[in-house]
Amino acid sequence: MVVARDGYMIKFPKMTQFGFCHEAKITMDMEIKALAFDVFGTVVDWRGTIIKEGTALGRTKRLQVDWARFADAWRAGYQPMLDRVRQGELPWTPLDRLHRLILEQLLIDFRITTLTAAEIDQLNQVWHRLLPWPDVIEGLTRLRTRYILATLSNGNIALLVNMAKQAHLPWDCILSAELAQRYKPDPEVYLTAARLLDLRPQQIMMVAAHPADLQAAQAVGMRTAFIPRPLEYGQYEPMSDQTSAFDVVEADFNDLAERLGVPYPLPA
Repeated sequence: MVVARDGYMIKFPKMTQFGFCHEAKITMDMEIKALAFDVFGTVVDWRGTIIKEGTALGRTKRLQVDWARFADAWRAGYQPMLDRVRQGELPWTPLDRLHRLILEQLLIDFRITTLTAAEIDQLNQVWHRLLPWPDVIEGLTRLRTRYILATLSNGNIALLVNMAKQAHLPWDCILSAELAQRYKPDPEVYLTAARLLDLRPQQIMMVAAHPADLQAAQAVGMRTAFIPRPLEYGQYEPMSDQTSAFDVVEADFNDLAERLGVPYPLPA
């Protein structure tokens, strides 16, 4: 691996596993101090976890539910519900509550009528128990040796804290759209993160699997790393053609650590 030296720009040509050649430009004057991570889909596998827990619940309660379709429908309600907040139809509402509103409609749509109130609460809390992708823990652990690691998610703080505890995610701090009382991609979410970290936006690299998130971060001056998660929605999805403007494109968090010059930890 070639590393930038003495302030000079060095290009890193690379053919990824997705058959896409991308030249990411890393410079010493980037002055990156912190990495801010999108969470749902980028760090954790929301779909796989919901299917797994739903299947277990269905077995216990003898429910005949297509849990893959249920998971997709739950996530499909996400952006429309955020839009209701953005447009003022709803006041500021934490994501846990929005997930619950979507869930209540799904229980009707999927004709699930035998869950107790406690079981519905527990099902809604599945978003607190999402499992990370296989590369995440090792990759974050490596990156944390050099950078401040923070979430920058539309998830509310309680959700993100509980998820970190459950999944052993080694964050240095939890940053959330809740702190700005606005949802991404509103610029204030990214600017609030920079302000709370006492950093300039240029000193933060946003890491996400979703181009729109990175474009919004880029618009306020943040550096960007695109990490495709082609199985986020179950079936393989080819890499977006919107990635050429991002500073870094890597297959996973370990490759990101390698690109940023973070070695594997030495054996104890």
